[in-house]
Amino acid sequence: MAASNRMMLGPLVGSIDQGTSSTRFLVFNAKTSELLSHHQVEIAQKFPKEGWVEQDPKEILSSVHECVEKTCEKLQQLNIDITNIKVWLDLRTQATVDRLLKKIPGKNKSFFKFRTGLPISTYFSAVKLRWLLDNVEEIKQAVDDGRAMFGTIDSWLIWSLTGGKNGGVHCTDVTNASRTMLFNIHSLEWDPELCQFFDIPMEILPKVRSSSEIYGLMKSGALTGVPISGCLGDQSAALVGQMCFQDGQAKNTYGTGCFLLCNTGQKSVFSEHGLLTTIAYKLGRDKPVCYALEGSVAIAGAVVRWLRDNLGILKTSQEVEKLAAEVGTSYGCYFVPAFSGLYAPYWEPSARGIICGLTQFTNKNHIAFAALEAVCFQTRELLDAINKDCGVPLNQLQVDGGMTNNKVLMQLQSDILCIPVVKPSMPETTALGAAMAAGAAEGVGIWSLNPGDLTAVTCERFEPQINPEESEIRFARWKKAVMKSMDWATSDVSSNGDSSIFSSLPLGLYIMSSMIMLIGAKYISGSGN
Repeated sequence: MAASNRMMLGPLVGSIDQGTSSTRFLVFNAKTSELLSHHQVEIAQKFPKEGWVEQDPKEILSSVHECVEKTCEKLQQLNIDITNIKVWLDLRTQATVDRLLKKIPGKNKSFFKFRTGLPISTYFSAVKLRWLLDNVEEIKQAVDDGRAMFGTIDSWLIWSLTGGKNGGVHCTDVTNASRTMLFNIHSLEWDPELCQFFDIPMEILPKVRSSSEIYGLMKSGALTGVPISGCLGDQSAALVGQMCFQDGQAKNTYGTGCFLLCNTGQKSVFSEHGLLTTIAYKLGRDKPVCYALEGSVAIAGAVVRWLRDNLGILKTSQEVEKLAAEVGTSYGCYFVPAFSGLYAPYWEPSARGIICGLTQFTNKNHIAFAALEAVCFQTRELLDAINKDCGVPLNQLQVDGGMTNNKVLMQLQSDILCIPVVKPSMPETTALGAAMAAGAAEGVGIWSLNPGDLTAVTCERFEPQINPEESEIRFARWKKAVMKSMDWATSDVSSNGDSSIFSSLPLGLYIMSSMIMLIGAKYISGSGN
């Protein structure tokens, strides 16, 4: 498209996609959902002790500013008027969990599940905040002095970009709040009894708002004065970006881990098969809240990096597709990448990774194939659980995330699920969903989220190529391998007060969802969600 034509694009929507390893800013055409430009900056992780993962929130904020500025420069080079832009933002606690469980009859991890949709776990923010208050004297003192605020990473970005100490807005949306274990997903408010249980003062928590409304204005940089008008957790954003607005529609995101969400509409469904109940979205202050069932897999893309960095059988992550394609089978080799235990539907922290079924014929190609197959088998377990809880089997699975560029993986996934797998041609569905929420906000009104008004997205479709009987045989062998991975780790607490159970949890699941903001002091990040 010529530059002269691009000047007539009309409203644009910007999306800040804050991930574990990088920050990205992407700009979309609100009329066509076309990605026009983006910029990405890697961010560092620190490992101060075994099992601890930290990031610097100031570095994150700096990377956001850099991505915004660089993207705007690129747009100006394309002769696109940036004034049309709207903008969006997107294991040390095991001993703490054990101590909290002693306060509950029968040490029932699901004691608060009806209110929160979540089990008591190291995974969620409340436990991390409790750890910080117990172990970092500077934070405890700041809370006592009234100089501290708590929030997930979206809260930090919104607060900082709307002025920070000079009038910044301290808020979050319902999807991010629902992952803290302090939020009642029915009343849509911070729960006093939960805050009392975790001994967390409610006054440090952000105001909870819908996923689509104007929170404040950008106070610096190329987008000064632009409204920040949408906020979604990453998996909810992907659900919106995949346009899964109907009850029963589901998407799976393949990143460091895997996250399968199924929209259950305005009804909160509580799983009997190891899934979580979460808020999918609330797209406006006066709009209804919609819920979802979620299944999470700890290790997906992380297993490919493990093959590259730990075993050295890959030079690049992309090479796994070539190795797997050369053999087209695992030759009876099964890989359970339970490096940090197993999540849904097992929630078993004692499991550890195993590779079994090895023979003298097995080579690195078969292991590469087995690694990809493991991602697909874990997704199959999540899908089976969702089908049982919802009562209506899914007839196709919509997918997104970096791993979906691997065609071998996508075909394997269809074969193992025995249903079609549908991949959008525009892979940035998480950022797109966030942009859609921003553009649909009251007072912005440049994006309609009525299904009949949405532009159809071109998709690539993968159909099953093996018979269901073969799929069942392979899946049964995988389940046998899973059983062999159980009960390897102990729950002994190390001398520094931390359990070794979650010492190698994937970064993609655990960094930076809990954060303390010390006003007038410095910023200290938690190890996140």
